[in-house]
Amino acid sequence: MNKTALKHWWGTPLVGLAGGYLASQIGWPLPWMVGSLLAIILVRCLTPWQLAEIPGGRKCGQWVVGIGIGLHFTPVVMEQVLAHFWLIFFGALLTSVSSVIGVWLMRRSGEDRATAFFSSMPGGSGEMVNLGARNGAVLSRVAAGQSIRVLTVVLCVPAAFKFLLGEGTPTLHPATVNIYWMVLLLPAGALAGWIWQRLRQPNPWLFGPLLISASISLLWDLHIGLPEGSSQIGQWLIGSGLGCHFNREFFRRAPSFIGRTLLGTALTMLIAGVCALGLSVLTHLDLRSMTLGMMPGGIAEMSLTAQTLQLSVPLVTAMQVMRLLFVLFLAEPLFRYWNRHHGN
Repeated sequence: MNKTALKHWWGTPLVGLAGGYLASQIGWPLPWMVGSLLAIILVRCLTPWQLAEIPGGRKCGQWVVGIGIGLHFTPVVMEQVLAHFWLIFFGALLTSVSSVIGVWLMRRSGEDRATAFFSSMPGGSGEMVNLGARNGAVLSRVAAGQSIRVLTVVLCVPAAFKFLLGEGTPTLHPATVNIYWMVLLLPAGALAGWIWQRLRQPNPWLFGPLLISASISLLWDLHIGLPEGSSQIGQWLIGSGLGCHFNREFFRRAPSFIGRTLLGTALTMLIAGVCALGLSVLTHLDLRSMTLGMMPGGIAEMSLTAQTLQLSVPLVTAMQVMRLLFVLFLAEPLFRYWNRHHGN
């Protein structure tokens, strides 16, 4: 291994572990993700030590988390999800449309149309940067806006859920671990992630393993889970990777842009919460799961929050995936329509 590269990232897993451990000791929700994320941000902002991302670390975390999420999909649960397809569709659409408020805030402060649009869409960071590049956006600001949105949701939503809405209903029977299925699922999930990446599909190391795991769980009606500690490892690796996107210069670069992004994200979250309350009253579905499914965060982070708080992981995952599909397929055509008919 290149010694120069090792010098930049060898401390990342250690700092992440220390942060995760401290967060777990004080009872913070998603401690191994939030703790490692905050610890690495603090080190990178307050010291000269610019920790680098562990090579392949975040992908590995998504691989583990994707398999764990997929195992929540059983035939009975999938029937319930499909029975509420239009609710999932409508909830995801509302979240996507609410991002217009972020675009409006950016435009009011002078951002160009492409940068305002793609930095405010609640899609994957990499995918929005790619779309922004094709349409003339300022890529550094698109990446910054996407990173701030995910950071805000990850830091605020799990804490708000735990301390304001309380814990979910405990599961009566913890999922058993089947070593034979694990031997099949882990390499199959890694292969699926690699193929998904080669096909240039979004979020490959989460979606590939998730699809394989969910398909096998549905076909064989599995009622199993990952070994104890697997979720924490996935959280730690994802949180450590996210933290490496922030440093002192990031927060100094454009404070007004960061402020507008935070305000837009907060308003989108508020709209999502109000809409989730209305849909929950109409359908009598669990308010916590509905709200979490409509939050403009990452799929892995929101699904992990649902798992930690013992909510409906498949419902949350389905709503998050539907929102991402809306944004990926509709963002660019809508932007080009807007640009063509309302251009200056």
